[in-house]
Amino acid sequence: MTRRRLLLAPLFAALMSGTALAQAVPPVSPAGARLAALLDGMDVEHLWRADLHVNWETGQPDRAADYEGPGKATHCSAFAAAVGQRMGVYMLRPPQHGQVLLASAQAAWFASGPGRQAGWRPLSGPVAAQAAANVGQLTVMVYASPNPHKPGHIVVVRPAVRTVAELEQQGPQITQAGQHNYSSTVAAIGFAGHPGAWPNGVRYYTHP
Repeated sequence: MTRRRLLLAPLFAALMSGTALAQAVPPVSPAGARLAALLDGMDVEHLWRADLHVNWETGQPDRAADYEGPGKATHCSAFAAAVGQRMGVYMLRPPQHGQVLLASAQAAWFASGPGRQAGWRPLSGPVAAQAAANVGQLTVMVYASPNPHKPGHIVVVRPAVRTVAELEQQGPQITQAGQHNYSSTVAAIGFAGHPGAWPNGVRYYTHP
C-alpha cells in the first residue's frame, strides 16, 4: 500500500461508513489535480456527442452522420468507461457489454461480485464521493433506470472545492457525457434529465 493510501485509509473508512464529520472534505490534492487535468483533456464537450454513433474509447464519430441504427443516442457510460481505461481502472464496458443501455448495466455491475473484485467500493453519499475524487480516486455516480428499456445515467465525480452545504443541495462536481456534455457542472444538473435519479436514486462508487 502506498504512503498516500496509508495516510488516507482512516479518513476513507469513516467516509464510506458515513461516520466522518460533515466537515471532513479534503482539499484537492496533487493527485486530485491530475485527475481534473485528465478529465479536461478528455474534451468531452466536443467528443462523445449525443445523436452520433461514436467509438467508446475516443468519443470520435465512427459512423456516417446519417447513421440511424442503435447506439447513437447518448454516451455517458462510454465516456465513464473511457476515463477508467485511461486511468487503468476497469468498469463494465465494450466488448463485455454493448453501448446500448450500458449505464444501468454498469450500475448493477458495480454492486456485484465482479465489480467488488475489480476494486470498486460503495460510498455513503455526496460528501464521501467528493472527498474520494479530491484525493485522485476515480469516483462515479450512477443511476439504474427502473425501466429496462430506457437508459440510466453515469457521471464521473470531478475534484473541486465544495462546501458540505453545496454538496448536500447540489451534489458533487461532475464531468459527463449525455444529452448535454459538461466538462464541469453539478450532479443536480447532470441528472436532471432522469426523474427520480437525484438525489435519492443515485449510487456512489470509488476505486481506491
